[in-house]
Amino acid sequence: MNDINSKMPILLIGNSFKYEVEATLKLFFHTARFTFAEDPSAADTSSGDFAVLSMSEDGRELSAEVRLGDKYDCRSCTLPEGAEKKMQEHELCRLLFHILSDMTGILPPWGLMTGIRPVKKVVELIQQGMNKEDIYDRLSGYYELSPAKLDIAYATAANQLPILERIDSRAVSLYISIPFCPTRCSYCSFVSHSMASAIKLMPEYIAALCRELEITGELVKRTGTRIDTIYIGGGTPTSISADDLRTVMECVQRSFDLDSIREYSVEAGRPDTITEEKLRVIKEFGAQRISVNPQTLNDDVLKVIGRKHSGEDFIRAYECARRIGFTNINTDLIAGLPTESFESFRHTLDRIIELDPESITVHTLTIKRSAALFADGGDYTGNPAAEMVDYSINKLMESGYLPYYMYRQKNTVDNLENIGYAKPGFESFYNIFIMDETQTILGAGCAASTKLVYPDGRLSRIHNYKYPYEYISRFNQLMEKKEEAEECLKRISSIQQK
Repeated sequence: MNDINSKMPILLIGNSFKYEVEATLKLFFHTARFTFAEDPSAADTSSGDFAVLSMSEDGRELSAEVRLGDKYDCRSCTLPEGAEKKMQEHELCRLLFHILSDMTGILPPWGLMTGIRPVKKVVELIQQGMNKEDIYDRLSGYYELSPAKLDIAYATAANQLPILERIDSRAVSLYISIPFCPTRCSYCSFVSHSMASAIKLMPEYIAALCRELEITGELVKRTGTRIDTIYIGGGTPTSISADDLRTVMECVQRSFDLDSIREYSVEAGRPDTITEEKLRVIKEFGAQRISVNPQTLNDDVLKVIGRKHSGEDFIRAYECARRIGFTNINTDLIAGLPTESFESFRHTLDRIIELDPESITVHTLTIKRSAALFADGGDYTGNPAAEMVDYSINKLMESGYLPYYMYRQKNTVDNLENIGYAKPGFESFYNIFIMDETQTILGAGCAASTKLVYPDGRLSRIHNYKYPYEYISRFNQLMEKKEEAEECLKRISSIQQK
C-alpha cells in the first residue's frame, strides 16, 4: 500500500468523514493514494485492497471492513443515543485504526491523534485546571497516545506556558518570506525557487516585497498596533545577495518601530549561502536570532538529499556567526534522512551539542507528494527515524535543552514529530506563537500567509500568491486583501485603548 501508483478504494456508507478517515489511513500508509466513494457501485471492492466505513441512518451503528492482501477484518460498535457527529467520526476512525494496527503490526506512537498541534491540546487542559494525571488519562483514553509521547507533549506544554502567560495578544508579529534556495533538497515540499531560475525576477521581487512591507508598516501605524516579533524565513533568505538583504532589512527598519520588539530572527539556513558580509548585515539591522542548519554532518547523506555544502562548511558558518557576535543561534537537524544510519545521526547530534548553540530543532523526515523523494518511491519502512528521535529527546534534555514547541505533519516517517529545544531563556517566541495561534501574524512576500487572530478567538487566513511572477504581476490585487487585516488590527487596537 505504500506504492505511489496504487489507489486503494475507500467506500463511505452513511457518512462523509473523508478527511479524518484519510488521515487515519495515512498513519499506516504514508505515501499511498486513495479513491473515495459514497455510492457502492462507484467503488470496486471485488478484488484487491479496500476499506468500507459504514454508519447507520440513526448514527448509532458503526462498522469498518478492511481487506489488505490475504487479510480481512470487520469490526463494529454501537454508540449511545444522541451521539454527536464528532464522536461518530472519532469512533469510526478508532475501528479502522485498530483493524489496520492489527493487520500491519504498526502501532502509531501518537495513536489516533492526527492534528498538527498536539501540545495545544495539553496546554488547553492545563489552563482548564486539570492536573497531570487527569490529562494523561484523558489523552491516553481518547487518542490512545503512547506514554512516551504523552511525556514529551506534557514537558513541551509546561515549558511553553510561562511564555504564553506573557503573550500580548493585542500585539502582532511579522513574517517576511524570501522563497529562494540555491537548489531544491530532495525532501523539500515548500514553495521555494532556485536562484538559477529566479535571478532575473530578483530586482522586481525585492522591490515588491519592500513595497508590501511599507504598506504593512503604514497599516500597523494607522491602527495603533505594534510589532512583537519578526521572522525572516523562506526558502533560504541568505540565498539573496548581501545588498538585497540590506535593502530588505533597511525597509523593515524604516517601516516599523523596532524598539519594542522582543525577538528578531533570520533563517540564515544553508551554510553554502552564508557569508561574513551577509551575517554582518543581519546583525547591523538588529536581528538577534539566526538559524544555521546543517540537517546532518554526514557528507554522503548531504549529497543524497541534494545539499551543496559539507559538514565542515556548516562548522565554518557557525563559527563565523559566533565571531561576529551572535549569541542566539539555532540549528536544524532531520532524523530519518535517506541512507543515514542511527550512528551517523548520533554523531551529528553529539557534535552539534558540543558546539553549544542556544537552540536545536529536530525535525523528522516527511515524504511530501511534491518532493523528489516521493517521486523516487523509496521504501522507508526500515528507516531508523524513531530510534534517532528517541535518542535526541533523551540526549538533548540531559544536555540542558528543554522542548518548547512541537508540531506534526502528514506523511512523516513513523508518524513522528518535529520538536524545538532550547536552553532556558532562549525559546523562540515566534515559533510558539505560530503553533499556539494566539497572536496575529502578518505575512509579507511570496507564499507568505497572514494569520489573523480576532479578540473573540476567531481565526482567519490571507494567503499571498505562491509564485514570484504572480506575486509581482498581481501585486495591486494582492494588496486589496489588506483590508481584512486592517479590520482585525483595529479591533486589537480598540482593546488596547480600553
